[in-house]
Amino acid sequence: MNPEAIEALIAAEGLPADYRAVVEHHWAPLADRIATLPRPSVVGINGAQGSGKTTLCRFLEPQLAGRGVRAATVSLDDLYLTRSERRRLAANVHPLFATRGVPGTHDIALGETLFDTLLQHSGAVVPRFDKARDDRAPDGRAIAGPLDVVLFEGWCVGAIPQPAAALAEPANRLEAEEDQRGIWRREVNRRLSTDYAALFARIDWLVMLKVESFAAVRANRLLQERKLALAQPGGAALMDEAALDRFVQHYERLTRWQLAEMPTRADLAISIGPDQRPSGSGRQIV
Repeated sequence: MNPEAIEALIAAEGLPADYRAVVEHHWAPLADRIATLPRPSVVGINGAQGSGKTTLCRFLEPQLAGRGVRAATVSLDDLYLTRSERRRLAANVHPLFATRGVPGTHDIALGETLFDTLLQHSGAVVPRFDKARDDRAPDGRAIAGPLDVVLFEGWCVGAIPQPAAALAEPANRLEAEEDQRGIWRREVNRRLSTDYAALFARIDWLVMLKVESFAAVRANRLLQERKLALAQPGGAALMDEAALDRFVQHYERLTRWQLAEMPTRADLAISIGPDQRPSGSGRQIV
């Protein structure tokens, strides 16, 4: 990726000019490593909300293209169930499944199909989720195939279930008040051990963008919401701070679990500082 292309992408993403150092010192070497993987491969990009997964993938795609690797990004968000599907899930299983995000609110069979068609066939149309409307957008995104690499990014990509004993106590006020019998969190955990486990088993190499703590998630998610409001000021599902505080509690249990257990399991763990940039060289498991 030539310097002019890097500068153009930095400008398009609204990033400061000095972000070029992040690209050169972190994302270019990461692209070098991914380019050595057997083809085709699925590279999982895990990271809490606001850790920079989407930005990373936007820089990795052209970096990999410059290395002769055909790559495209599929987000776990692309697989969200529609709003009406989540409402049915909330009515039949537990009301908290009306809120997108946790395992159980994605179309996992669709994810399996997308991996197959993108890596083995001529390509696919990937759905697009509109967070401002909290529903699947009417138009998708066409990706030509076959690809060498799918970059699969998402906040719980590669997550494993918690031990059953860890589910006994609520993780926050939301669970204490709205999941008193633990039905919701046990179902989330069950899904992680079944269909989500099968999808995540497709990951050949797992990268974790590790934020400092769950407290960083709330701050980063607030920044995301403000950017979304600027881009789509009329969005019906935009959240104020009170709604955001409730929303992030849906993610708290699994985020804390991943921060505790995933860094030693991921193939590469990159620490992300409060400025949403890598704060170290990371740790690679050979």
